[in-house]
Amino acid sequence: MDKAIFEANVEWGRNEQEVFVGNKFSRSHRWQFDGGVSVPATASHQIVPLPYSKPENVDPEEAFVATLSSCHMMAFLAVASKKKYVVDSYIDHAMGVLEQGEGGRFSMTQVTLRPNIVFSGARTPSKETIEKMHNVAHQNCFIANSVKTEINIEF
Repeated sequence: MDKAIFEANVEWGRNEQEVFVGNKFSRSHRWQFDGGVSVPATASHQIVPLPYSKPENVDPEEAFVATLSSCHMMAFLAVASKKKYVVDSYIDHAMGVLEQGEGGRFSMTQVTLRPNIVFSGARTPSKETIEKMHNVAHQNCFIANSVKTEINIEF
């Protein structure tokens, strides 16, 4: 594979909102993907106050953390499978840090992945082998290779 194209539709509308001035408008919108999945999205309620954001919707910062976690997990599972380790479950309680940097601009400076992996079968990897597997997974994660965010893995 030399290249793959990925698309998403992001839709927002003013709808019934009478006001669209002074930063007082709803941030609720939808992400739609080619498989038919539609995800309710919003700005982070940590950044944009209620009622202009909806904590029950996904925000881009949470999605960024989940995307890095998901990509790493899939790469890790591929590594484990190739090495003939059986993984029963993989649960990651990932966390991202948004902070202000040089020039006053905010960015996701750090994401920490904290996977809890359960192996079964006759062969289970040592802690050292798991660390090596995480390193290979990190090197093969397309999303991690695409960002400047520091990514840490705690296990």
